[in-house]
Amino acid sequence: MKLSDFKFNLPKELIAEFPLEKRDEARMMVLNRDKHAIENKVFKEVTGYFKSGDVLVLNDTKVFPARLFGYKEKTDAQIEVFLLRELDHKNKLWDVVVDPARKVRIGNKIYFPENLVAEVIDNTTSRGRTIRFLHEGDDIFDLIMKIGHTPLPPYIKRDAVESDKDDYQTVFANHVGAVAAPTAGLHFTPELIESLKAKGVQIAYVTLHIGLGTFRPVEVEDLTKHRMDSEYYKIPEETAAIVNKAVAAGKKIVACGTTAVRCLESSVTADRKLKPNEGWTDKFIFPPYEFKIVDHLITNFHQPESTLIMLTAAFADHDFIFKAYRKAIKENYRFLSYGDCMLIL
Repeated sequence: MKLSDFKFNLPKELIAEFPLEKRDEARMMVLNRDKHAIENKVFKEVTGYFKSGDVLVLNDTKVFPARLFGYKEKTDAQIEVFLLRELDHKNKLWDVVVDPARKVRIGNKIYFPENLVAEVIDNTTSRGRTIRFLHEGDDIFDLIMKIGHTPLPPYIKRDAVESDKDDYQTVFANHVGAVAAPTAGLHFTPELIESLKAKGVQIAYVTLHIGLGTFRPVEVEDLTKHRMDSEYYKIPEETAAIVNKAVAAGKKIVACGTTAVRCLESSVTADRKLKPNEGWTDKFIFPPYEFKIVDHLITNFHQPESTLIMLTAAFADHDFIFKAYRKAIKENYRFLSYGDCMLIL
């Protein structure tokens, strides 16, 4: 398929700027692939689609406050530094994006609150830089957590507020490293997870640290030529054992979010077993694609021409997904990170 096959008009007023007060009261569109049917539900009703022994796979990555605001030495020009990933813990090297880029050159020093200073040591892309934090202690992450700002997605046209620190974080977030939340997971509450466990559903965790590439537009019409940014992922032995045992018993594997899907599909053996793994993945899933592990998918409503809607279309069929999206737009579903979701059966 081509990039233009994933183009549609998303009204700006449907992009959710804030989350609902109660996470599990988001609307949930249920797509049944066998019956080609669509129903409107509320997310807290999701428990009715699970049976005892089924597995829910959650991405437990934790968003850190990746936006730092500082000023450049001598000129005092304000500089925004968006932390992408730590390159070298010992030497305090980070891959970042800077704005305005034209003012940031190799050798410049940027000063932040709490006496934190960074030196620019390399250019990576037009806005990308490698920086070294000039700090003697080992508490760089502690300082970042203190002075950083929640990295809301670029399509949310407002500044982050205090409540975003909790709102833009899943209740099961555990391993720090993402600059964007696994947004399908934002709908879960602790009570809802406990209800699933009480029903006999097994909860399994994977980690995929979502990078800024999740928002990067696809710029080639031929999708086979698009390259995803590499992101760190980990599949624990316990998770692989839970999934493989459930598959052998004929139970369903339900992935929460496209990141959980990419994580699972990045580590499958020839005989379709999930293997424990840790490393980097740049897996790009688009139609046609044969899924090896995942039976059902929980996912939000995505941007036009994004890699996220491409994965969703690969899972549910392109025409069926676009039928659902037309319905969602007509019925004023809320889109993107703080929006509503769909369950694909």
